[in-house]
Amino acid sequence: MEDFNIELAGIPIRIKCEHKENRDFFDGYFTSKEPVFTVKPNNDILEEVQRGFDELNEEEGLSKKHYSDSFLENNAIHILVSDSLIEYDVLMLHGSALAIDGKGIVFSAKSGTGKSTHTKLWREAFGSRVQMINDDKPMIRVDEKKIYGTPWNGKHRLSNNVSVPLNAVIKLERSAKNHVLPLSVKDSLELLMKQTYVSDKQSKNALIMNLYIKLVATVPFYRLGCNMNPEAAQVAYKGLIFNKP
Repeated sequence: MEDFNIELAGIPIRIKCEHKENRDFFDGYFTSKEPVFTVKPNNDILEEVQRGFDELNEEEGLSKKHYSDSFLENNAIHILVSDSLIEYDVLMLHGSALAIDGKGIVFSAKSGTGKSTHTKLWREAFGSRVQMINDDKPMIRVDEKKIYGTPWNGKHRLSNNVSVPLNAVIKLERSAKNHVLPLSVKDSLELLMKQTYVSDKQSKNALIMNLYIKLVATVPFYRLGCNMNPEAAQVAYKGLIFNKP
């Protein structure tokens, strides 16, 4: 049994798991702080994770695949951590997050839209002014208006264990012409409902909705139409409110 403490979104957490590779997965996130809650995956949640992958593969017309116990355990840890962090005003968001001049931006969209491609354009356009926070599943601590890196960082493994103020959330869409516009409150809430981790516990629904409302009220949301040409990053940057004097 592996037993260790990590810190995510400023919250210390105790992890108990079976596989050493999942301890190694959190390298860079270990802490000596006293944990506020403990996560310990059991067989029930491992089976639940496997069923989830079976259903996803079926939807995509793929055959069932049995995943390794360590892989299922890693995903179970992710679910349990995300679920518990809701009580600490933390949302796990599916998106690619970066900081430019220390100001955090997260780009979110359905898979395949080009989030990683777009953030690559920012790194190419602005060089050392840009720091990747997380390329897949950053965390937003709503009460602090901050975005945090996590070890769940996508296939390109782009992340840093840092936090920066969150200055914008951007819904990324493919478009022939690059343009950026404010996103309505309704569409902002819809984006969060589709792209954040949502608990299956009814008792947390009100907490989650309150976090959505608070985030939309305090952080600007945008819609970015993007053709993935190099100028897309410049267009997006110039259209952001926090960039204006």
